[in-house]
Amino acid sequence: MMFIPTKLSGVHLIGLEPRQDDRGFFSRVFCTTEFGERGLQTVFAQFNTSFSKHRHTLRGLHYQLAPSAEVKVIKCIAGALFDVILDLRSDSETFGQWFGAELSASNRLMMYVPKGCAHGFMSLTDDVEMLYFVSDPYDGTRERSVRWNDPAFGIEWPAEPAQISEKDAAARDFDRAWHLASA
Repeated sequence: MMFIPTKLSGVHLIGLEPRQDDRGFFSRVFCTTEFGERGLQTVFAQFNTSFSKHRHTLRGLHYQLAPSAEVKVIKCIAGALFDVILDLRSDSETFGQWFGAELSASNRLMMYVPKGCAHGFMSLTDDVEMLYFVSDPYDGTRERSVRWNDPAFGIEWPAEPAQISEKDAAARDFDRAWHLASA
């Protein structure tokens, strides 16, 4: 695996290193040794999947407060999506900055999302499916959402959302007291 640093502290794109022959290829998507050598999460409590039927469906930006904060490893397994990470770690040198990248079934890139970062994505094609590994179980009492177009962050989405859940559309603009307070 290739671990590609991004402009956000602790956020990585992960490229696969397929071994190919005339049948196709084989590649690891996770290795405790390689993740551990870089100080990354090596234990995951949930493996989730998300399917978006229509192009320009937006989901997010979601995260959980400590002690339920989550590390996520995101992989698109069908179609293409624009994956966004927003750094909300108050002690981070990249606090308030965002990073986005296209993840697709064809480029096979993955995204590593550290604890304390909000995550969201927009489908770029119809029939997008993603798989993600999550370090901690879902805890609704500690869940938070940041509005996808909060002007404080200036996230540059590839398009206006064609579909968005009521919950995500009604998410708050960033308010440090609510977003970073203990649940």
